[in-house]
Amino acid sequence: MGMVPVRPGVLHFDVAYPERSSRLLLFVRWFLAIPHFIIVALFGPVLSVVGFLAWWAILITGQFPEGLWSLTMALLRWEARVQVYLYCLRDEYPPFGDEAYPIAFAMNRPARQSRLLIFVRWLLVIPHVFCLAFVGLAASVAFFLMWWGILFTGRPPRGLFDFIVGTYRWGARVAVYGAMLTDVYPPFSLE
Repeated sequence: MGMVPVRPGVLHFDVAYPERSSRLLLFVRWFLAIPHFIIVALFGPVLSVVGFLAWWAILITGQFPEGLWSLTMALLRWEARVQVYLYCLRDEYPPFGDEAYPIAFAMNRPARQSRLLIFVRWLLVIPHVFCLAFVGLAASVAFFLMWWGILFTGRPPRGLFDFIVGTYRWGARVAVYGAMLTDVYPPFSLE
């Protein structure tokens, strides 16, 4: 699952399909994730400061500073692990930090980035946000159905699982684009 894509700036996101899922965890995983909620909530201010510094660095040098880029990717990867756990895509409790987990959330750091794009990037994200609102609504319905599927069969229905992963993949690509980690415009796609 840890394969990094060859093309710089393209996020590789995938979740390993579980053959079995815990029925008991369906009822307690939100409670178990409270420590992660607290930590992930603290990411917001950190990512805001990093984004502000990165904006200026890209404007002046044409590069997102490597340390700040790595920190942002690690925080977004941690958030992805927590989301995967919460949405019943994996049963393994997410690690605290940037340790192994059965998902792929990787991207090669681009060598150079557009200085002009930082001025309009927020505008280019708007169509994705609009589309993802509707796809996210469908994913919420899929999650509801998948939850019941796990409860009755002990495994997530594959089609619903793939749809939810695809929705999160699309959202994650928009997130890394919006966070200035890449200049590669995300596709309007679940693939």
